[in-house]
Order: sequence, then structure tokens, then C-alpha cells
Amino acid sequence: MRRISFTFLFVLLTFGLYAQSTYVRFETKQGNIVVMLYDEIPRHKAMFLKQIKKGTYKQAEFNRVIKDFVNQGGELDDSILNREKRHPELGAPRFPAEIKPHLIHKRGTFGAGRDDNPEKASYFNQIYFVIGKKWTDSLLDRVEKRTGRKIPMEHREIYKTLGGVPHLDGDYTLFGEIVQGLEVAEAINSVATDKNDVPLSPVVFNAVVLSKKEAAKLKKKLKSVVEGNT
Repeated sequence: MRRISFTFLFVLLTFGLYAQSTYVRFETKQGNIVVMLYDEIPRHKAMFLKQIKKGTYKQAEFNRVIKDFVNQGGELDDSILNREKRHPELGAPRFPAEIKPHLIHKRGTFGAGRDDNPEKASYFNQIYFVIGKKWTDSLLDRVEKRTGRKIPMEHREIYKTLGGVPHLDGDYTLFGEIVQGLEVAEAINSVATDKNDVPLSPVVFNAVVLSKKEAAKLKKKLKSVVEGNT
């Protein structure tokens, strides 16, 4: 319980768990993962909800799983880029980035995948969960040197205690994080994969938006967990 409450404390102190309005459940055979979408990233939030409504994330797969890095779901880069190459008349639609410097790639965060476009714009149909690892100051120093970006002390503490993937900061749009089922995401991160990081057995998921009643019940439950362990 200590680990769970520690994770929730970051959510509470940084984003205001009870102020957020939308939660999404990822249903898998391994268990459920519940994500809180950040209201301060409104365009990606709306885009993702629209894709759920369209059925993009119905019987979808975590099709790229990299140990101690990320679980990627939706359509693969190669599939998207090959389709765009075959049909240049359709262009290469991307969703404008909404990158915030205080939203970092700590363990359990939720973001939109993209290619190497200079605008850092997102794909419409690819998401990822951050797993990462815990970092030492010396390793974080190396990240700073490699990226040319200074890592604030408060972010260093998060990466040293909770873990994550600091070198992704500032390059991808994060628009949510796990509030329930982090252990499920971690279990998925440990599945066997081939040399291309594709799971040997499909990891299928359905994304479902929680009703207002379900969200209120969840918030109440999370609040009791945090308050009972702090």
C-alpha cells in the first residue's frame, strides 16, 4: 500500500486528482488500468475521446512493449508511415503538440506517440504508457548532457524515487496518467516479445470512458487510500 499511496501523492500534489473530470479504463486480460486525463491538455484529451468513440481503441493492441521503457498501443509507426507513403494524396496528418514543461515522463504517465516531425505533433491513433526505471543523479547528469536540457531538482527527485523516462521530456505530449492498475501496466511491460518488441502473444485492450458515477466512486476510493496511508 505504501507504494500505491506514494504514486497517488504525486497525482494529488501535482495535478489535483479531484479536480480532473475524465477517466478512461483500459480493459485487458491482465486486468484493468484506469487513466486520469489532464484537463489542462484539452485538445489531446478531446482527440483521444473522439478516437475512443470512433472505435479506434476497441480490440486494439499493445503492439510494442519495451522493458523498463514504454507500452505502446494503437497503430504501429511502420503501418502509419507505409500507408502515407502509398497514398501521398492523403498527406501526413498529425495532431498539434501540447507539451508542458512541468508534465514529465514519470512512471505511469500516458502520452501520444509520434514520428520525427520537427513540430513534435502527435499521431491520431497511437498512445503509450511510461514504465521506465529509477535513476541516480549521475545517470540524470548524463541525460542532461545528451539532451542539452536541465532537469529541475523536483523532477530529479521524482525520477530517483518513482522512476520514468526523463530523456523523453519536452519531445512528446503527455495528457494523462495511471491512477489505478499500475501493476497491470508493469505486468504487460514484462511480456515476452520478439526482436522488434512485438509481444509474442497479442495483448489486447478496450478503452472505455468512465461514467460520472463511476468517476466519482473512483475518486472517493482513491482519496480514502491516500488519506489512510499518509
